[in-house]
Amino acid sequence: MKDAKKDILWRVYLVYFVMLIFGLLIVGKIIFIQVKEGPKLRAIAESQEIIEVTLEASRGNILAADGSLLATSVPVFEVRMDVASTLISDQFFYRNVDSLAAGLSQVLDTKSQSRFKSDLVKARKKGNRYHLLGKKVTYEQLKEIRTLPILRRGKYRGGLIAIQSTRREMPFKELAQRTIGYEIKNADLFVGLEGAYSEYLTGKEGKQVMRRINNGDLIPIHDENEVDPKDGLDIVTTIDVNIQDIAEHALLRQMMNHGAFQGCAVIMEVESGSVRAIANLRYDSSDNKYKEIYNYAIGESIEPGSTFKLPNIIAALEDGGIRLTDSVITGNGFIMMNGIPVQDVKKIGNGRVTVREVFEFSSNVGMVKVMDRAFGHQPEKYIDRLYSMSLNQPLGIEILGEGKPYIKHPSNKQVWWGTSLTVLSFGYELQLTPLQTLAFYNAVANDGKLMKPMFVTEVRDGISTKKKFKPQVINKKIASENTIDLAQSLLEGVIERGTGRNVFKDSPYKIAGKTGTAKIAGKGGYKNEYNASFVGYFPADRPKFSCIVVINKPTRGKYYGGSVAAPAFKEIADKLYSTMLAFEFSDQDENITPHHPEKNIPATYPELKTIYAALNIPVADYLHDVQWASAILIEEKLMFESAEFNEKKVPDVLGMKARDAVFLLENMGMKTRLSGRGMVKAQSVKAGSEIKKGQKINLQLAAY
Repeated sequence: MKDAKKDILWRVYLVYFVMLIFGLLIVGKIIFIQVKEGPKLRAIAESQEIIEVTLEASRGNILAADGSLLATSVPVFEVRMDVASTLISDQFFYRNVDSLAAGLSQVLDTKSQSRFKSDLVKARKKGNRYHLLGKKVTYEQLKEIRTLPILRRGKYRGGLIAIQSTRREMPFKELAQRTIGYEIKNADLFVGLEGAYSEYLTGKEGKQVMRRINNGDLIPIHDENEVDPKDGLDIVTTIDVNIQDIAEHALLRQMMNHGAFQGCAVIMEVESGSVRAIANLRYDSSDNKYKEIYNYAIGESIEPGSTFKLPNIIAALEDGGIRLTDSVITGNGFIMMNGIPVQDVKKIGNGRVTVREVFEFSSNVGMVKVMDRAFGHQPEKYIDRLYSMSLNQPLGIEILGEGKPYIKHPSNKQVWWGTSLTVLSFGYELQLTPLQTLAFYNAVANDGKLMKPMFVTEVRDGISTKKKFKPQVINKKIASENTIDLAQSLLEGVIERGTGRNVFKDSPYKIAGKTGTAKIAGKGGYKNEYNASFVGYFPADRPKFSCIVVINKPTRGKYYGGSVAAPAFKEIADKLYSTMLAFEFSDQDENITPHHPEKNIPATYPELKTIYAALNIPVADYLHDVQWASAILIEEKLMFESAEFNEKKVPDVLGMKARDAVFLLENMGMKTRLSGRGMVKAQSVKAGSEIKKGQKINLQLAAY
């Protein structure tokens, strides 16, 4: 018995000893962890609990000249649902899933109600805690989604998950889209103005310190290292939305008429070089539509054809001893020159013409002979003159991708051949972009001063200006004053007598310009594909705008610049003149008659009676129930006379009150636009011309 008791005590002591040792080991481990590993483990725990979140900065806006938004950043959301949330009971889910699916189908319009319901039920059964409902959801759509069954209970009880990001939006859609630019996602690269001025547009990201709480959510905490995001600056462009719209529609119309592949239209302000519109359209065979896919005006170097006859004639006048009155024999319009056949569209006159007529009627034969006479023995002098006019240099615009001009020099015998001067005479074996050609013609309009095309005028932080950009001069004088005067007269002659006469013969204002037609080079030589162009400026006597239209590969029989590109130029010029320039030049314009006080001004009959009664002026009144009347003096007796208007003819509203003029014109189906205050001083559409329904008429107002 005694031995058994001793044996039990020994076992108890052994267990106690083991437990003691185990306890001491645990205490030792705790002390070791606290002392030795504690700081490291606490740092790991804190790093998992405290995280630093990047706060996205909004990209700056791109604005039109009048402040209209061309590109802006708008919030978009990826919307998901915690379908398997434990806070959403099966009974509640299945009772409301039909209504939820119907609402999602109506708001998002990406799937049918039945498809939404099927996907939600499947996600519920699979235990999906992150089910996608929609991508690129707008804020307005998100607001509606938050009111739908189940989701209206919020993030936790309703399972709604909304992840915000920003999307670049163009309010005017494709208007100047390629010039405004966009981001190439995979390359992390911006093109167009977005890329050129990215240093200003890009904001600075912020940092926010967040703490993860028990349910996994993050809450912001104050930390000295947190940084607020700083949005990007805005840039103000030279683009005029109205002019851009005019250019795109005119270009599109002609490209569709002639089944062209691509084309461009650029409008520049002569004095400053500000680009007011730049339209680039290319045919997309995938959906048979014309789109702003490629910046043809800036990036495509092409052989200009006959539009290059302007720098050629300037060089000949400056350095070649040529005068416009010199005669040239063009014969029947065909010669062989240095082994190359040179041909005109048709015979000009009797076959003997002046240098002026060579240019105005765009004679290839004549230009070849003029340039051979001027530079046949000294081609270096010719090319050096072109270089002195900066034609061999890029314009240096900020937008990436400007095509390089190419004008070869006789000193390079590998590229200069015996035929080079001949083909250069009518615009081949060289390359310029449409914008580079326009800049040169703009310089002629600007009395010889070559301006760098300008796309941005200032950088803004909200409403305050941070930086202004001034017009830049590339070449102060491309030629002598006398030669520039002659060049201007030649361009006016093209319209008055030459290849542009048929298109512009009825123009109420002066235009200066040049037609161009060039075959397109391909593998193995030139094919029967053409670039048709027209470039010039208007009004020719007081140049305000220069413009170029190039239409590439027309396919419906016509391919000359005068018949394909010039009509688009005319449409642009006519609309700009009638909406913007007619008022500006109205004081000197003989076509717009100013109001004279002695004219009998029509007014509404009731108002006319009220006015004369208030002034106590006796008037003989034999009228009854008429709408319009005027006061006239007959044999020293003042009397009211009925005023009637032909509903098919534009009325003379000069001197009328603005309200009366607008009422009269709009009742006739015209659309009015007012400028200034007071009575009508000038009207952009001449009185007596035929009314076209929906026709726009601008009224300039002034106090008399």
